[in-house]
Amino acid sequence: MTFLEFKNQLFDLACFNIYQVYAWQPDFDRNNLTRWVKKGYLVRLRQGYFAFSEYKSKLDYSLYFANRIYRPSYISLHTALAFYGMIPEAVVQITSVTSLKTVSFNNDFGEYSYKNLKENLMFGYELKPVADNRTMQFATPEKALLDLLYLYPFYDNEQELEELRLDEDYLHDDLNKDLLMDYCGKFQNKALDRRIKLLFKTYDL
Repeated sequence: MTFLEFKNQLFDLACFNIYQVYAWQPDFDRNNLTRWVKKGYLVRLRQGYFAFSEYKSKLDYSLYFANRIYRPSYISLHTALAFYGMIPEAVVQITSVTSLKTVSFNNDFGEYSYKNLKENLMFGYELKPVADNRTMQFATPEKALLDLLYLYPFYDNEQELEELRLDEDYLHDDLNKDLLMDYCGKFQNKALDRRIKLLFKTYDL
């Protein structure tokens, strides 16, 4: 099989796994993938997952792949907070939460970090549009903040919360506090309740 035949069949998927290849070509020689990665035609995203190199130049695909290579998951934590302008730092890692085990992957599209969250806490995300009529699962601002305070328990005093440097204009004008409290109640976690009260006190909400 030529790479062109392969590309014509799978390019529109953007990224794919080995099982999708076998579903199309049951006798596919897996060594082709290794060879095409070495030639730079493909990027290995993680074990058994690949993307076409052309997508490196396309906007938002590094985020889009975060959902695809480890499922179920949605983008949250620092990446989501930076996206909404709630924290000032540019985030190097692409951070997500998942009901699977905590894990991380490095590839040519970026550094992907996934934190484990109980299955019943996998809510509070929405579909955001990306290029080519695709969508990605992305935490709401309120859920991203709660996920952070829940998964990073050292945010339990005013000094640590101040060092988050949350944007006060966003907190006062754009954060949906009713939704935040509704989501917080679903965690049923007293430590998180205390951190949220402390957050409100620290940022005078």
